[in-house]
Formats: sequence, structure tokens, C-alpha cells
Amino acid sequence: MIIIECFLTITFDLVIRVVIDTNCLRASIPPKSPFYQLYLDFTAGKFEWYVSNEILLEYDEILTRTYSHNTAQFVLYQLAVSPNVVYSEPAFRWNLIENDPDDNKFSDLAISSNCDYLVTNDTDFNVFKTLPFPRLTVIDLQSFLKITREL
Repeated sequence: MIIIECFLTITFDLVIRVVIDTNCLRASIPPKSPFYQLYLDFTAGKFEWYVSNEILLEYDEILTRTYSHNTAQFVLYQLAVSPNVVYSEPAFRWNLIENDPDDNKFSDLAISSNCDYLVTNDTDFNVFKTLPFPRLTVIDLQSFLKITREL
């Protein structure tokens, strides 16, 4: 009688996948901001940041207007070279945000990419609290930073 023992170890890296609205990115840039932690958690690789071309264009526009061209280019460069940035395009346009249709780019990408969270401080995304489908977890920046703090 031959007994063979086999041990199989499977390791899963639980990576948080997020789409981050421009208002949260903008709040996280000043080093003295309480939301600067978003940048620190990002550089520590605590989550994967999903972006599309349309989102990057909005980041560029708003950051240039809020800070400067150089600051916007620095932030976009950081996103371009970071290993935990995922470039994707929405497979479908749900267009569920009627109050501000320009925000649909964020929710469409988060849904299509099966992201864990859409991080925003914009109340226009509250529509997802009442929709049974598609499911999307919308979370404010402060709550997201509590989650990443525990990682």
C-alpha cells in the first residue's frame, strides 16, 4: 500500500481595485492636506488605480486649472510610471448619472473593470445606493483611507 501526501499552497494577493474621482485626487496633492495619505498609500502599492484616457484628460484639465501645468504633468507622470496603475476603457456606457453626465466616465470604468470601489466625495454618485443593478460601491475619500490604513 502506497500513501502519497500532497500539499498545495495557494496564495491570493487581495488587491483593492479603485477608480478615483478627480475631486479626491485634487484633495490629495498638497502634502499638508489630510488627504495626502491617498498619495502615500498609492505609492506604497496598497491599491490598484484604474484610469481611462477620458479620466486622464479630466485629471490634466482640473489639476492644471487648480494648481499648475507642471503639477498636473508631475501627477500624470507618476500615474504613467507606477506599476499599480491599470489602464482600461469602459466596455459599456451605462450613463446612469443624470445630474452630471460628465461623471459617467468614472462609474462606467469602475463597473466595466469590476472595481471594488469608486472613491468620490461627489453626491451625484448616490444614485448607486438605490440601483439594484449594476452594483457599484461608492465610497468617500475619508472612508477609503480608513480601509487602506488597515492594510
